[in-house]
Amino acid sequence: MPPTAPPLRRWSTDAAPAGERMDYWIDAVCEGFLEMDVTSAAPERFAAELVSAPLGALQLNRVRGSAQDVYRTGRALARSRQDCYYLLCKTDTPWSAAQHGREARLRPGDLLLVDSRHRYQFHFDQTCNTVSIELPTAWVAQWLADPAQACGRRLDGQDGFGAALSAFARVLQPELALAPPAPAMLLTDQLGALLALACGDDPPRADDAAALRVRITAAVRERHAEPGLTAATVAAQLGIGERSLHRALAGQGATFAQQLMACRIDAARRLLADSRFDRLTAAEIGRRVGLLDASHFVRVYRQGTGLTPGAWRRARGGR
Repeated sequence: MPPTAPPLRRWSTDAAPAGERMDYWIDAVCEGFLEMDVTSAAPERFAAELVSAPLGALQLNRVRGSAQDVYRTGRALARSRQDCYYLLCKTDTPWSAAQHGREARLRPGDLLLVDSRHRYQFHFDQTCNTVSIELPTAWVAQWLADPAQACGRRLDGQDGFGAALSAFARVLQPELALAPPAPAMLLTDQLGALLALACGDDPPRADDAAALRVRITAAVRERHAEPGLTAATVAAQLGIGERSLHRALAGQGATFAQQLMACRIDAARRLLADSRFDRLTAAEIGRRVGLLDASHFVRVYRQGTGLTPGAWRRARGGR
C-alpha cells in the first residue's frame, strides 16, 4: 500500500471574531510553532494564516498575514518542552530579527536560522508572509559544525549557495509534503547540503576541521553519482588542497573512499526503497549512484547493509 499522505494543518484568524483575532493568532502560533508572544500595531485589522505539514524529520510551515512583531521570551522558554531550529525565508518585503546579540536586516529572499532554545525576536513591518521550516536539533548538528555561529545572521539569498538555498526553501511549501516529487529523505538531505554550503561560504579557520568536514560531506553528497570521483576533484571544488581534505576526514577517523562509498550505498538504499524505481535492475541502480560494475555494486551493498540489492528490495515487497 502507498504511504498515507501526512495531514495538512491550518489555522486562520477567519475562524475568530474580529475582536478576538489577536488572541486566536497567539494561540495558533503557540500550538503550531512554539510558545511566543505576538503583537500588532493594528490589532483591529489583523489577519493571518498558518499552514503546516511534516516532511520526513522536518516540519514545513507557511505564514501569511498582517504586520506583526514576534518575541521568543525567557518566560516562553521556561514553558516550552520542544527544542528545534527554524529556517525562515521571506520574499515580498524586508524584515528584521535578532538573536544571540546579533541584529539582522533581511531583504526579500534572504534567510535566517534561529535556535528555539534562546531568545529571539522578529519584526515584520509590512507583512509576515514567510516560509518557516522547523529543523530538529540533531538534524542540524549533522550538517553544521557550529550552528550557533550561523544563528541570527543574515544568509544572503541573492548570491552563491545562499541563492540556491533560498530558491529551494521557497519550494518547500506544506502542500508539497502531501505528494512529494522525491523521497522525503532526498529532499531533506538536499536542504541540509545547501544549508551547510550557504553557512560555509566564508573560508574556515585553519584549525576548524569540523566545519571543513561539513563542506566535504556536502560536496560528496552532491557529486557521489559521478563515476571515478576523486578526492582531488572534490578538494578543487572546495578550493582547498587534497592534503587538507584528507587531514580533515582523518580527524574523524574516516577516509575519502569510506565517505564516498557510504554516500553511494545510502543513495542506492533510497532508490531501492522507492517503488517507482522497481523497474530498474540492480545494475542500473548501481550505475545511478556511480558504481558501474554490477558485481562490485552488489558486493559493496551487501557489505554495507547485510543484504544484496535484490534481497533488500524483496524484503520490502518489491520485485
